[in-house]
Amino acid sequence: MFYGQENKYDSLDELEQAIRKYINDYNTERTKDKLKGLIPIEYRNKSLTA
Repeated sequence: MFYGQENKYDSLDELEQAIRKYINDYNTERTKDKLKGLIPIEYRNKSLTA
């Protein structure tokens, strides 16, 4: 999924699963300094309740 770390997928379904996993990890696992150390979902939820 990253440049220089390309994978070859045997089917379109495998590629779709990899994309879904990447998006999920991006939104639920990765912290961001710009978001005050929160993951995007936590930051969005905090913004909506403020």
